[in-house]
Amino acid sequence: MYKLLLSLCIIATASVSAQQYNLIIGTYTNAGSEGIYTYRFDAQTGDAVAMSSVKTSNPSYLTASPDGKYVYAVNSDNEGMVSAFQFNKQDGSLKFLNKVSSAGSGPCYISINRKGNILVAGNYGSGTIAVMEARQDGQLNQPKQIIQLKGSSVNRSRQEKSHVHSTVFSPDFNFLYVPDLGTDKVMIYKVAQGSGALQPAEQPYVEVNSGAGPRHFVFHPKLSRAYLIEELTGTISVFEYADGQLNLIQNTSSHPISYQGTYGSADIHVSPDGRFLYASNRGDANSIAIFRIDQENGMIHPAGFQPSLGIHPRNFNFDPTGNFLLVANRDSDEVVIFKIDKQTGLLDNTKKRIKVSKPVCIKWIVTK
Repeated sequence: MYKLLLSLCIIATASVSAQQYNLIIGTYTNAGSEGIYTYRFDAQTGDAVAMSSVKTSNPSYLTASPDGKYVYAVNSDNEGMVSAFQFNKQDGSLKFLNKVSSAGSGPCYISINRKGNILVAGNYGSGTIAVMEARQDGQLNQPKQIIQLKGSSVNRSRQEKSHVHSTVFSPDFNFLYVPDLGTDKVMIYKVAQGSGALQPAEQPYVEVNSGAGPRHFVFHPKLSRAYLIEELTGTISVFEYADGQLNLIQNTSSHPISYQGTYGSADIHVSPDGRFLYASNRGDANSIAIFRIDQENGMIHPAGFQPSLGIHPRNFNFDPTGNFLLVANRDSDEVVIFKIDKQTGLLDNTKKRIKVSKPVCIKWIVTK
């Protein structure tokens, strides 16, 4: 068995059988991890079996090509890089292809377009966005467009300059949304079809409350709504979405009313059926907030707060069937596997764990 020292991203690619999927886990490598680990995940039992691994430095966020043949990882170092790997769906092995610059420092997010030929990386440290091409053989070209964001906000220790925290394509891939923790803005770009070049959209950005610290951003799978987790104030903003533009309709806490500890919200996801919204809270909370989504207007209402059963739940995500929720507790070095009650949205501890070092990001990619 591999000792799972993960720390930053889990991806399930390609159904192996009716209820089994390939699972890929990225890690921070400053505590003994090699890099990326792969597993076979059983969506009936919630069991994960180790398959393979590959060495790479601090693969803090991952994405996969739409066909599941290639995996891309940001290497979250001072001199940021993006690494490309070929993925074998049968044995779970990864073969290194090449590495290019992320055009900045501390890359923390990467996304890929529907065709699988354009990737966009976000650099937290330098506040830059990098657009790059993937060739037919899966290898990457050096960034062909680099955008430097500028600005600051009221939190002097965290918002002294721009800090890109995610790069999220719209459902139709015509727009890109870039939460900037440092400026309290979500930048909006029009994506040129073919080249993938970015230019400011008609609505170039939407501002959130001062000091909020926008972090991760997700769209509802059925409704024209988008949800933003705000790290520094532990809040969630709900937006109407139409023709690339965002209109704020709700802002609410991702913590109980009685909460008095420090904030540190991290990740946000909508359940595959679109009925529930989940958000992870670090700081003193160490919880997963669960919200019921109104199917008429997309607004959210608290359904419960689940302890993450660990420390510092940076990232989490659903298995491809929506039966399980995997939570990466970074500072307790394990991924906790919860069973989801699809009627209430609440989580049940399966007592199953993936032992890892500094897990911080979980992501599932499924190929048809």
